[in-house]
Amino acid sequence: MTLVGIVALILALAVSIALHELGHMVPAKKFGVKVTQYMIGFGPTLWSRKKGDTEYGVKGVPMGGYIRMIGMFPPGPDGEVKASSTGRLGTLIEQARAESAAEIMAPGDEKRTFYNLSVPKKLVVMLGGPVMNLLLAIVLFSIVYAAFGTPTPSTTVNTVTACVPSVADPEGTCAAGSGTPTGAAAAGLEPGDQIVAWDAVPVADWPTLSQAIRESNGGTHEVTVVRAGQELTLDVPLSTIDGALLGEEAAPRGFLGVSPVVELQPIPITAVPGQMWDITVRSASALVSFPAKMVGLTEAAFTDQPRDPEGPVGVVGVSRISGEVASADAPPSWRIAQFLAIVASLNLFLFLFNLLPILPLDGGHVAGALYEGGRRQVARWRGRPDPGPVDVARMLPVAYTVALVLITMSVIILWADIVKPIRLG
Repeated sequence: MTLVGIVALILALAVSIALHELGHMVPAKKFGVKVTQYMIGFGPTLWSRKKGDTEYGVKGVPMGGYIRMIGMFPPGPDGEVKASSTGRLGTLIEQARAESAAEIMAPGDEKRTFYNLSVPKKLVVMLGGPVMNLLLAIVLFSIVYAAFGTPTPSTTVNTVTACVPSVADPEGTCAAGSGTPTGAAAAGLEPGDQIVAWDAVPVADWPTLSQAIRESNGGTHEVTVVRAGQELTLDVPLSTIDGALLGEEAAPRGFLGVSPVVELQPIPITAVPGQMWDITVRSASALVSFPAKMVGLTEAAFTDQPRDPEGPVGVVGVSRISGEVASADAPPSWRIAQFLAIVASLNLFLFLFNLLPILPLDGGHVAGALYEGGRRQVARWRGRPDPGPVDVARMLPVAYTVALVLITMSVIILWADIVKPIRLG
């Protein structure tokens, strides 16, 4: 089952990448841009077929994808390297311009270039990919929340703690044969018992039951359970405990000694946008803290420092987690919901990550288009000629630097996923 989960995740990633690139290609062709390639993956081509102007194919390294549009870089003023820019960076820029110009071969191609699009059309083309990831995340999260549900603690007993936690025995395991039995253990509560009333007051959910137990004083209390279809009333000698032992506010509180069975509880479809907003805010916050998390991950990958389970995870790590989900001892609905949530989260991350305003990410091209529109508007206000398209080629050194940084981080994350993997347990 582990292999099934890994294969399923690879296929899901391939579909996500394919839809992302489709989000770029469809509006580009709609606006008349010539798209010469639509590729899933990088590296050597495994399969391809040409239809019309476009070669469709699959490459050997499934780590992304791309479409190739002609005329991504506008020509320079004279098409030559100026004496003031004869260094390596200047040569790199002029080579990129030359390669872009070389793609414009057929008659009429000069009118089918990306750089000739209006600013609004450029924004639609470049935002099409991330928006496809966002839509896929919305659809998958809607299925997870509305069809399967969110993990919700129930009033059914999952485990019974043997002894009341103490400083010497914080887990309540009755270490070394000492300790005070919990009320649940003393009263004979069993896993599978459904608690339906506390002190003769009906309880319909775990928060209500938990609050009633917390506010109860020590002494004997009645707990009504349903066991094997029969209703039983048990006398529970409830203990009190300092909340600090449970990582809560330091104050006395009643302690029964049970943990709940967590079930998937569907929510109304109208509540999904609120859930999506919460996840998006947390994901954006995680993206902001990504550089700091990378520092800790690097230390953990190459030293004896433990790895932060909330830190970055790469494709290998996510594949491992997906495999564990597939092989987990849980109902099929749990495993399916967890897998869909993983794929949805990846697509939401791709949406947010690609919006970063740096090349070579989509957000860098979006920023360039917005700058182009602003520059043209200022020129109109001043009564000056149209300054033309923004010369994105000048930002190639930045793009290559960013790409190098991203590759380096990917290698570090890959190494950490191998030597110190994050596991569901």
